[in-house]
Amino acid sequence: MAKRCYYEILEVERTVSGDELKKAYRRLAMKFHPDRNPDDPSAEEKFKEAKEAFETLSDPQKRAAYDQFGHAGVNPGMGGGGGFGGGAGFADIFGEVFGDIFGGSGGRSRAYRGADMQYHLKISLEEAVRGTTVEIQIPSTEPCDVCRGTGAKPGTGKKTCGTCHGAGAVRVQQGFFSIQQTCPTCGGAGEVIEHPCDACHGAGRVETQKTLSIKIPAGVDTGDRLRHSGEGGPGEQGGPAGDLYVLIEVKPHPIFQRQDADLLCEMPISFVTAALGGEIEVPTLDGRIALKIPTETQTGKVFRLRGKGVQPVRGGSKGDLLVTVHVETPVKLTNEQKELLQAFERSLIGEQGGEIPAQHRPRERSWMDSVKRFFDDLRGE
Repeated sequence: MAKRCYYEILEVERTVSGDELKKAYRRLAMKFHPDRNPDDPSAEEKFKEAKEAFETLSDPQKRAAYDQFGHAGVNPGMGGGGGFGGGAGFADIFGEVFGDIFGGSGGRSRAYRGADMQYHLKISLEEAVRGTTVEIQIPSTEPCDVCRGTGAKPGTGKKTCGTCHGAGAVRVQQGFFSIQQTCPTCGGAGEVIEHPCDACHGAGRVETQKTLSIKIPAGVDTGDRLRHSGEGGPGEQGGPAGDLYVLIEVKPHPIFQRQDADLLCEMPISFVTAALGGEIEVPTLDGRIALKIPTETQTGKVFRLRGKGVQPVRGGSKGDLLVTVHVETPVKLTNEQKELLQAFERSLIGEQGGEIPAQHRPRERSWMDSVKRFFDDLRGE
């Protein structure tokens, strides 16, 4: 009899993914397993057939050969004709397929990647803009000097686990399933420490502090994270260490505020400079720069100094420095100064008397117009 198509056996399309292939096999295996069908001789044959199809198609190289040459491209006896010989049980056959259900296929403990760590680093605005290198200390572990990393008290060693007898796994009966699980006593290691080291309490490692040199690239900002591979928590059972993420926070600056790539600052100017114009010195991260103030400048006027901002860490154009000026009202005036200001006000009013003409108070005039419109709207006019 001609062998059936493996895709037909598993009831899947030729474009099936690995996960869908595994699901299809799992469904058929549960359906036709001989332990569930003791009175149906054909169930075992269907089970073997599905097993052979899955073992071929789950291997990328064998699947490619099968797709190109059919059964002639693979070994037709591959695992399919052996049935359950050699004492293989249900858990042995399905260890890989059902591992995600039962917590692994059992046996020696697997390697685990270490946990990722996060370090909160505060830096100044100057350091963030220009870049810098800082040293930080993070918690770490190192092999115990007393037991040399074995976890056992000096002069003693490990012994074979009495629960799994060194196999690292035990079998648990769940209905007609015989499930192989990691040994709860030794954690899959196959060995236990009878006399733990007093210094590390059997862990084989002790906690310590590690100093790292962290390079801060120019242009970083609050919320940026710098990744340092392999500097996180240690792995288990020979697994790789996790990663360290350095979270950046830029401390408040006494002069500047940052807004994306731009820097903002506020500058006080005198009443005379605002009215007559002049020149002031503005601080930048590169030093001082002269800024011309035109005549009749009002409080809140923003001046843009191009290219005096931040070069973003991810590229793009350098930002600007935005300077907002605030006109200062003179304080602690002498009587003579007060009289001069009153004379100045009279000169603005002129001989006709009344209020200062609107031409001398542009912001007040626009503000009063807004107030009038507001009350007109309230009255419905």
